[in-house]
Amino acid sequence: MLKQRVITAVVLALIVVWVVVKVPVAWFGVALLAIILPAAWEWALLAGFEHSRERALYCTAVLVLILLIWPLLGSAGWVTGLLLAIVVCWCLALLWMWRYTDSPDRRDPTVMIAIAGLVALVAPWAGLLVLRSEFGAGYVLFLLFLIWVADSGAYFAGRRWGQRKLALSISPGKTWEGVWGAALAALAFALIGAAVLEVRVPWLGFVVLSMVTVGFSIAGDLFESMLKRQRGLKDSGSLLPGHGGVLDRVDSLTAAVPVFLLGLYGLRG
Repeated sequence: MLKQRVITAVVLALIVVWVVVKVPVAWFGVALLAIILPAAWEWALLAGFEHSRERALYCTAVLVLILLIWPLLGSAGWVTGLLLAIVVCWCLALLWMWRYTDSPDRRDPTVMIAIAGLVALVAPWAGLLVLRSEFGAGYVLFLLFLIWVADSGAYFAGRRWGQRKLALSISPGKTWEGVWGAALAALAFALIGAAVLEVRVPWLGFVVLSMVTVGFSIAGDLFESMLKRQRGLKDSGSLLPGHGGVLDRVDSLTAAVPVFLLGLYGLRG
């Protein structure tokens, strides 16, 4: 399983690097749909849409929302307002998860989960597109690898030293030792990344932002785990060998992307 997981991760990483670096910004937005729409298909199942027609309609709703906001992404003021609203939504999601831990047998309403999915899926699409157009491909790659490095640090630290459960009623496999492994791996990568990128924002602020972003990425991961637990699913899908579904690979980014981009706006002034 680990070998299959590593091979899949390497192949995906090579494809992503090529797309981020070589594809023009507009086509980069189109390429992101190849990730967001399959993730929407899987999210629809988590929401309770079991029939293909219902799931296809949900994917259509995500696509329509993306097409509606695309022309507005050129306005920095509008994007900032959107990012602030999304980050507030993720803070509310923390309360949602905290409430769930008090009654882990509950199942949240389909409409509530479906609306949450619109926010969670459209946000990383918009955030990555703006990040690519305003800050460049290097920042996109830094963010993606920051989250992947943190995920890997959590995975290996959790397997080696994991004892204290992070959120037992949501995800029994996640531990505090995994969180510290993610933090240490991310800190090392952020320090290196800040030097390599020669960031145009305060260096210390950039590193702190990276750590906050990783914290929100864990929240995004936990949020999807909560929804899978409500549906009795181990993975959101089976499209990626050794990794489950597409949503299982981008759940951390759903929260991380808007936080990182909003932080960069703040640091840039």
